[in-house]
Parts: sequence; C-alpha cells; structure tokens
Amino acid sequence: MVGEGFDRVTRLKGGWLEARSDAGYVLARHWPPRFDVQATSEFENLRASRLARQVRQDLWRAVQNLRGFSPVVQILFTTGGLAVTAGGRVDGRIPHGIESQIQALLDDPARRARWKTWARRGK
Repeated sequence: MVGEGFDRVTRLKGGWLEARSDAGYVLARHWPPRFDVQATSEFENLRASRLARQVRQDLWRAVQNLRGFSPVVQILFTTGGLAVTAGGRVDGRIPHGIESQIQALLDDPARRARWKTWARRGK
C-alpha cells in the first residue's frame, strides 16, 4: 500500500503532504495516498524530496486536464539508488493510455536531466 510504513505525515505549503521514513519518501495531496494510475522509473541516488517535487510539477502539467486527478510521487530507497513511482488518484473515469503518458514523462531524457540537476546531492 502506498504510504504504508510512514509514521509521520507533514503538511507543506499549498496543502501538500509529505512523509519520510528509512525506506523512502511520499509526496501527495491527500492522505492516505492512492495509485489508480502509475508508472515507475529508476534513478541514481538523489535528494528524494527535491526529485519528488520536480516530478510532481511536471506530472501535474502533463495531466492537469484529467478530471479528479490528484498526484502522488513515491520514492523508495534501493541499493542502486531510487525507485520512483509517479501517478495518483483519479476520482472519475481513467482515460486509456494515461499510464503510458506518465511513463513517457518519467523516461523523457530532457526532464530527467533537469530533475537530476535540481535534486543532485551536494558535495
């Protein structure tokens, strides 16, 4: 279940919610978060909160016309880096191909380069 194992949920500016644990990070608009649609991608070790915010912003821009959509980004820490799941809750009809659209967003080389620059860990 999304958000499972996250004991402390913090409210951010703008009504967003974040949860952190040793296992990962979740950024969502509603709690508990839910994935009605989702796509996953791997990243190297980056700052999870910064990466999640960038992914969430681009995800929202890409599917903002999807009625009843509420973005969720979950990042799990892996031995090789990060496993990022992006998608969210949809209150209503889920259009065909939306998961492919989210996957294309996560796999876009230009976006990935921008996200990595923004979320790179300091030296």
